Amino acid sequence: MEHNKFGRFLRIFFGCHARPDRSFYFQGKQFPICARCTGELIGILSGIPIAVCLGYPRFWIVILMMMPLVIDGFIQRLTTYESNNMRRLLTGILFGIAFVFMLIYFHRTCVHIAGGILKLIVKDPQKIDKAMELFL
Repeated sequence: MEHNKFGRFLRIFFGCHARPDRSFYFQGKQFPICARCTGELIGILSGIPIAVCLGYPRFWIVILMMMPLVIDGFIQRLTTYESNNMRRLLTGILFGIAFVFMLIYFHRTCVHIAGGILKLIVKDPQKIDKAMELFL
């Protein structure tokens, strides 16, 4: 029963259709999420230690890392082209890693915006700069 709850959580979290023809199977049982979402999950889980150990690339590289999934998904959606599960997995992994980097950029942007607003209010902007360093 616990396995079903986790699978349901994953389907909701990823917004996954979990179509049988677009999913992997292990010992005759279908994965709870499709191949593309499985790749994204692998990418997110591996992107965290990558970001911690190696840092994150420039923003434009992160966007480029996301493009294969977007292109593959849109071409499949808009034409008769049918992707395969291995391509879905690989583009999902790349997207998942880039998603972690994107979250880091989002966090940094929020800190800079909040710091800029606080500098308008506080008399000593250097204190805000020091506080911001803790979050960056």
